[in-house]
Amino acid sequence: FYRFHKIVPMLTDPARYGGDPADSFDVVVPSLPGYGFSDRPTERGMTRARVAGLWSRLMTEVLGHERFAAHGGDVGGDVTQLLALDRPDSLVGIHLTGVPYSNLAAFAGDASDLSAAERDYVERGRRWVQEEGAYAAIQSTKPQTLAYGLNDSPAGLAAWIVEKFRAWSDCDGDVEKRFSKDELLTNLTIYWTTQTIHSSARIYYEQAHDSPPANAGSRVGVPTGFAIFPKDIVPAPRDWAERFFDVRRWTEMPSGGHFTAMEEPELLAEDIRAFFGPLR
Repeated sequence: FYRFHKIVPMLTDPARYGGDPADSFDVVVPSLPGYGFSDRPTERGMTRARVAGLWSRLMTEVLGHERFAAHGGDVGGDVTQLLALDRPDSLVGIHLTGVPYSNLAAFAGDASDLSAAERDYVERGRRWVQEEGAYAAIQSTKPQTLAYGLNDSPAGLAAWIVEKFRAWSDCDGDVEKRFSKDELLTNLTIYWTTQTIHSSARIYYEQAHDSPPANAGSRVGVPTGFAIFPKDIVPAPRDWAERFFDVRRWTEMPSGGHFTAMEEPELLAEDIRAFFGPLR
């Protein structure tokens, strides 16, 4: 949840930032199960599809919203896509910072039908998995072994997490160009004090050892907006996104990486307001 600490006031109180008070949102920022202060799962099967079901219950049954909007990126993007596939009547629209990577695995079409931009995207994705995907491979296969080392060593935990902030952000190799030490240490401290590095990594294992959802690869009919940041992990082209989503807005940002709400909160907040405004 800490990744969104900058953007929350921009959405809840736009007048404070020179905007129109009528553009305000009620904002709910849940942590994935097993992350930070969320409960750790006590049984198998906490996949992204199951998280989507929990988020639907949270918004409709617990908080009483008949309809709502959803935003996500990374694992949250997968959850948001599944939420839109499973419960489209509850959503006015969804907003994503990239096409969820699970769509690469779910793609069942003829590769010869891909555009040049799509073929380039698939190849860049393949190279990225080879060069940067070791963390996902071990978290998907041997998370327990990894967890003993990270939960025992503050230096190990910091190396495991801060390396991603450096590699996946628009920082040109200087991580403090984008994130203060206080921001990095706050993120680390949440994992350290709650001892949730294992339970957070385990969602990768559960996903890898579960059957794909029945609707995997299906097209989302809910209106979808995208904010694409140039230094994110393998940004997808629009024609790839349109295979899986009803794309109503596509914004290519001038700067920013994977940690969008921390790196470019103003750009992201404005894009969220611009997309959801007509859908209210």
